Amino acid sequence: MLGQGAAMKRYALYFAPPPGPLARAGAQWLGRDAVTGQSLAQPDPGLPALTASARRYGFHATLKAPFALAEGTDEEALLAAVDAFAAGVAPFAIGGLRVDLLGRFLALTPIGDTGPLRDFAAQVVRRFDRFRAPLTDRDRARRHPDSLPPRQRAQLDRWGYPWIFDDFRFHLTLSDPLTEAQQTRFRPMAEDLFAPLLPQPFVMDALCVFGEGVEGDFRHLHRAPLG
Repeated sequence: MLGQGAAMKRYALYFAPPPGPLARAGAQWLGRDAVTGQSLAQPDPGLPALTASARRYGFHATLKAPFALAEGTDEEALLAAVDAFAAGVAPFAIGGLRVDLLGRFLALTPIGDTGPLRDFAAQVVRRFDRFRAPLTDRDRARRHPDSLPPRQRAQLDRWGYPWIFDDFRFHLTLSDPLTEAQQTRFRPMAEDLFAPLLPQPFVMDALCVFGEGVEGDFRHLHRAPLG
């Protein structure tokens, strides 16, 4: 799927499941399909308020966080570079995925050795940094750099995002921050919905480009198969 035709405020490089039951379940849980932009009824009336931020970004796992395009680049060049990179990387597998808590967030997280995922994400961060415009002061402030440890603060300043390389944790976000009571209520619900659909092994088979439209929602623009 190629670009939507309208200029995007920012771009991001993500993993997103291919069309199928898992992708549909993720879109329904969050209340929006990032491919079509369509709003969807969620499986519980309490979910809309607890997925507001996650819904904006769509069902995904971040590999390179959202960035404005650098001067002298454009969407066409980014998509071509993604295709060229993906064609040269073989698909790879890890043990699987599971519903888990990542801090206060519900997410799908990996089972088994995550080294291949971390190495792949590091390649993506480095390879596509030439497309990233420098952070604005406002964007940097949003990450609360004074609260970050020195390594993550240095990564924010050099690469535009603190949670990369050794600090990277692959996950598909299912919620905004939850209280303990909300975790107790919604984690079993997520397990019931997702557990039958989660692949074991989980295969990283594509690199996806998402774009943030003027309304602030991210759309799935392009899927580049690995290999």
